[in-house]
Amino acid sequence: MNRRLFALLLVIFPGIAFAAGGGYPLDHMTPNLDDKASLQRGAQTYMNYCLGCHSLQYQRYKRTADDLEIPEGLMLEHMVFDPNTKIGDLIENNMSKENAKFWFGAAPPDLTLHSNLKGGPDWLYTYLRTFYEDDSRPLGVNNLVFENVGMPHVLAGLQGRQVRPECMQVPRIASNGGVVRDPITIEIVTEEMCGTDLLDAGHYPLVKVEGTGSMSSDEYDTLVYDLANFMYYVGEPARMDRTRIGVYVLLFLAFFYVFALLLGREYEKEFHK
Repeated sequence: MNRRLFALLLVIFPGIAFAAGGGYPLDHMTPNLDDKASLQRGAQTYMNYCLGCHSLQYQRYKRTADDLEIPEGLMLEHMVFDPNTKIGDLIENNMSKENAKFWFGAAPPDLTLHSNLKGGPDWLYTYLRTFYEDDSRPLGVNNLVFENVGMPHVLAGLQGRQVRPECMQVPRIASNGGVVRDPITIEIVTEEMCGTDLLDAGHYPLVKVEGTGSMSSDEYDTLVYDLANFMYYVGEPARMDRTRIGVYVLLFLAFFYVFALLLGREYEKEFHK
């Protein structure tokens, strides 16, 4: 493939490129920028759990407060932890690159444009739900989407501990690609798979350890959805205005078309005299 064409595809379709490269099937989520409550909850989660490591250096507190309909006083009181920070400042943190490299091996990236460059909101939504325990890793966790990730699972206290089962019962696949069923009971026939055979067959199971995590699975999925929704907004805040203005532009063009059509008919009458 032509290198220029390949580079263009990476720019236009970054989600396809990264998702395909990771090999893990992404769960789909539909962002909703009209759901201000979801965006507000996502912003709160980000400020409390993510900002300590990942800045949003191209986004300002004031722009965020205005777009998400958060009063500036509440923004400063509940989402700004440095008393010297002003409402018009960029959303940055105080972690130095030197400390970050010492603690994590590499400085955590700024995430302002992350939802546009790393596979979109589907990638983030799936990534934050697929951490699992792995004693071979320095931080004790690994991730199905981002293998051997160097990031700790900062939301583990909410989600709880997840482990990968060594073996599990999976549906048996027939030679034609369909699922094998019992000819009498019509129930799906299963077989046991273990280790790498699970991955080779496309199975990526995770099991939550009972009694861990302060949230249920559904509650945690909602929290991650809100966070991914907020990250989608941060990636292009103008998207909210662009969508709204686009509707008015289309309405204007439709209205103008009527007058242009009528004017064209009058000109045709002059041509045919």
